Amino acid sequence: MSNIFKTGLLLAVLTAMLVIIGGAIGGQHGMVIAFFFALAMNFFSYWFSDKMVLAMYRAQPIEEAQAPALYATVRRLTTRAQIPMPRVYLIPSDTPNAFATGRNPEHAAVAVTEGILRILDQDELEGVLAHELSHVKNRDTLVGTIAATIGGAISFIAQMAQFQMLFGGGGDDDNGGGGFGALVAIILAPIAALIIQLAVSRSREYGADSSGAALTADPEGLAQALEKLEAANKQLGFRGRLAQRMPSRGQPAPAPAANPAFASLYIVNPLSGRQVGGLFSTHPPIEDRVARLRRMALRGWSGA
Repeated sequence: MSNIFKTGLLLAVLTAMLVIIGGAIGGQHGMVIAFFFALAMNFFSYWFSDKMVLAMYRAQPIEEAQAPALYATVRRLTTRAQIPMPRVYLIPSDTPNAFATGRNPEHAAVAVTEGILRILDQDELEGVLAHELSHVKNRDTLVGTIAATIGGAISFIAQMAQFQMLFGGGGDDDNGGGGFGALVAIILAPIAALIIQLAVSRSREYGADSSGAALTADPEGLAQALEKLEAANKQLGFRGRLAQRMPSRGQPAPAPAANPAFASLYIVNPLSGRQVGGLFSTHPPIEDRVARLRRMALRGWSGA
């Protein structure tokens, strides 16, 4: 299934979900409002979701003079992959991670955190960047960012409906709404949105691992990077995220802790410390990803 078809299908399904939620909460009027909201969200998601994600994490564009080694690695990999040089961003966070975004290779961006530059060696960082650039080449970034953006919107609407019910609001029973329908929407909408994100993100992570390893001809470098990133994110856990939200006096506020709606964009799950089970993980298990990469290495993989 092509990513263009996936994008259209994803937008259609999530639009239908928004309309259903609107109907459950506000009857016919709610459905109409939700439909026009969905149209606006679809337009916004396609054209501006990458900018929103970068702004959310306070990612700052960096010039080649500021990070020559990072630029050299990205340029070498993009040349091999035969894609345009993406914009490069730095996220002011100790949490080691990275993601790519953008609607196509011509409008792509790669963002890395300060933390990942500190803990990975050159081979490991090259493996991570090759993984992210594979998402760009495979046009995964559009699908993933749209899923994350609209999934986040559905969760937000469900939260607003909770407040409506708590403070005396209710559905319009005459127009097909009602408290029970709203309650069902509140419970099921975030779960449905998450399941759709999982269907998109899990398969694409395996694909990007394989493509990234082919790009570097070094599956072991990416395997070691994944192990380091997973361990560091688990160690950071709740205390690290709390420290990010409560910086020391006089210090600039760092990037916020990862929003669950956008966790699927990262190379490893930034919420590992509060994962509630494999079913609801936005990423395949790191152990499985590492095992696949090491099987590639044992087969004597060489990049094309």
